[in-house]
Amino acid sequence: MTNSSRVGVGVIGAGMISDHYLDNLTAFPDLEVVAIGDIDPDRARASAEKYRIPTSGAPDAVLDHADVEIVVNLTIPAAHAPVSLAAITAGKHVWTEKPLATDRTSARQVLDAARAADLRVGCAPDTILGPGFQTAKRAIQAGAIGTPLSAITGMQYQGPDWAHPNPDFLFAPGGGPLFDMGPYYFSGLVHLFGSIEAVAALGSTAFAERSVRVGPRTGESFPVGVATHVNVLTQFIGGQTAQSTLSFDTPLFRHGLFEVSGTEGTLVLPDPNTFTGEVRLYRPLASLGMVNEQHYEVVPEVGVVTNRGLGVLDMARAIRSGRPHIATGELGYHILDTLVSVEEAIVRHEHVAVKSRVDVPPMVPADFEPFASTLGERVR
Repeated sequence: MTNSSRVGVGVIGAGMISDHYLDNLTAFPDLEVVAIGDIDPDRARASAEKYRIPTSGAPDAVLDHADVEIVVNLTIPAAHAPVSLAAITAGKHVWTEKPLATDRTSARQVLDAARAADLRVGCAPDTILGPGFQTAKRAIQAGAIGTPLSAITGMQYQGPDWAHPNPDFLFAPGGGPLFDMGPYYFSGLVHLFGSIEAVAALGSTAFAERSVRVGPRTGESFPVGVATHVNVLTQFIGGQTAQSTLSFDTPLFRHGLFEVSGTEGTLVLPDPNTFTGEVRLYRPLASLGMVNEQHYEVVPEVGVVTNRGLGVLDMARAIRSGRPHIATGELGYHILDTLVSVEEAIVRHEHVAVKSRVDVPPMVPADFEPFASTLGERVR
């Protein structure tokens, strides 16, 4: 294998999210998906047949595969750290779905093991690398809103039990709206403002039990072990502030609220759980008076729209070129540290300092072409 060869990828976890990844991982010319594994080998086999992946089976089918360089960890949150550690032990780089882990200790073990083995860890979400968010980030860095001061973000709906056939894990520790959806919003904020310094939060749980609404388990009840409505106030080391609402308890469906205000304007960003979307710029009023209709400018989107797997591709190309990748494990750790701090703030009824720090992630180049072949063929 040479430094100009395509990068071999193996996927562990053939659940709902895997289709979103595999649609792109099997289409990017610089990647070659060579194996998929799952605790249910039949499910892995079905996915392998669908995407023409040559090897399938239990997770060891991926971990033991000589051509797998990056393991894409799409297991449930409670399994993220153990599976990532197993991949690192097998000598593989890791891209993991969010969150990096469900607690700080196991997340740090993953990063320490990777560092000791000279391997990389990347962590979702990679939606932030899409052209929608990156267009907004470039506009802010170019001064479109002056000095950034604050943000308002929000996501609310009735919850994933209305759409997921096995929603239990989304209401267990490591789930809830905070851990399930929070990484999109807090990752976006850190991409813009830098490290989070402290958080204050309140949370509530509407129902002690929920029931499965779709699929073969319809009607089956399960316990709720997390706050299902969370309000967060966030302070950044640069002095900016944000307020966020994350809820599985509201009949009104509202996803993707993400507004950033500065000294010279407000930018309305796309949903951070998507890769594309309209970016709107509102400028200060030119005259006094009540506002009945406020006009805005649309910032033209730049970049190629893809879906899940963009972060894997960036990491693969970074491995070949020797540059840092963008969605690093350290960034994933800082987001996890923030989420755990929010949980602690809810319990303590006080603000909690976030101790980890991370550099503002670099931008995706405007001319980044995911469907270009830049690494050549795999050399076996």
